[in-house]
Amino acid sequence: MRFAMCNELYGDRPLADVFHDIAAAGYEAVELAPFTQGQPVTEVSPAERARIRMLADDAGIGFTGLHWLLAKTEGLHVSAAEPEVRQRTLDYLIALSRLCADLGGSVLVFGSPGQRSTPPGMSREEAGERAASLFTEWARYAEADGTTICLESLPPAETDYLTNVGEVIEVVESIGSRAVQLVLDVKSMSAEPTPIPELIRRAAPHLAYVQANDANRGGPGFGDTDFVPIFGALAEVGYDGFVSVEAFEAPTGIDDLAVRSIEYLRRSSATATAA
Repeated sequence: MRFAMCNELYGDRPLADVFHDIAAAGYEAVELAPFTQGQPVTEVSPAERARIRMLADDAGIGFTGLHWLLAKTEGLHVSAAEPEVRQRTLDYLIALSRLCADLGGSVLVFGSPGQRSTPPGMSREEAGERAASLFTEWARYAEADGTTICLESLPPAETDYLTNVGEVIEVVESIGSRAVQLVLDVKSMSAEPTPIPELIRRAAPHLAYVQANDANRGGPGFGDTDFVPIFGALAEVGYDGFVSVEAFEAPTGIDDLAVRSIEYLRRSSATATAA
């Protein structure tokens, strides 16, 4: 199993240091949050893209792709009633696909609860249709860039659209593009009544990426979530992609979280394989 680490909890450390620290902890790749670059993706110059990729190369680490795609943006929404807002949103997502490809990544994790929840005065059905239409258009450009849009289920406390793995599967299958698949996030799956291994089996035909965290929003191994059956199910369905640590809290510090998380994931994976 290959492991990656998200970068946003490293705060304002220089990227070169972040990449070296993630590589030193044992990870093979970085999952980058675009907002950590401090500028809209449309303003990241070709020279800056090349510099970021060179910093990763120097650290001996690659990129899985991008997440938190619309975090810290303004005036963007996939279901907005205004055509101009949806077009700006689509243009921004297309730009993210190109940035991802320029960095050598392939995965675009679409969570963005604030930019996908049903707008006031709109029905959930209409909002869902608008979002699916935008994803379908985005997919044409993602296919050309060689990137994969990974739709993410989020709990009802965060959004009212794509709140469980079953809903995501329905949307992915309705779009029918190889560039639109899904990501499984352990924290989000923990909010569902269906056991996580069963969710993995259901999602397997469309599974392109896995994000690892504890139900308590900490890193893997920092709570009560047992990853042994999770790795067992991933092995059962033949998943051989990245498992990326995405923690939201690091009470013992990000460096400690990075090391302890990958150690726990390796132990859990080895135990599952040996069972």
